[in-house]
Amino acid sequence: MDELSIRTPLGHFAKPDFAHRQRKCVRADPTLRHRTELRARFDRIFKRQTGFATLDRLLERLHANKPALLMVLDRPEVPLHINGSENDIRCQVTKRKVSGGTRSDTGRDCRDAFLSLAKTYSKLRIAFWDYLGSRLAVPACPTIPCLPDLVSLRCRSP
Repeated sequence: MDELSIRTPLGHFAKPDFAHRQRKCVRADPTLRHRTELRARFDRIFKRQTGFATLDRLLERLHANKPALLMVLDRPEVPLHINGSENDIRCQVTKRKVSGGTRSDTGRDCRDAFLSLAKTYSKLRIAFWDYLGSRLAVPACPTIPCLPDLVSLRCRSP
């Protein structure tokens, strides 16, 4: 098998916008026929034998992950990236790099806990300082329910 015949089909999956275009197609036409065609195309590309041992192992490994890689076909709401998860820890990484770390394990645990709380309350659209004021009984601060109560309340509401 020559290099061009290998690169062409793999190149379609390697293009940054390929998955997004396919996702848009699935959302626009979520028919069983369309999903079946995409699964068959995936199999044609990732089941082929190239004659290059490293590439064959890589294709085999990717094909083994087919259910996870093609989950978007059955569940279009599943994100195609983990930017949200990476963004959640970005502030902790930045703080650690700027401050050079902490002096103790307890300090690290406290910093991580407060940054996590700040990020969580930000997602709930509640000012972290209002939360702290409520917990410390600062006068004139709004009363904020405990975090577990807030989370269950948000899970119940549409």
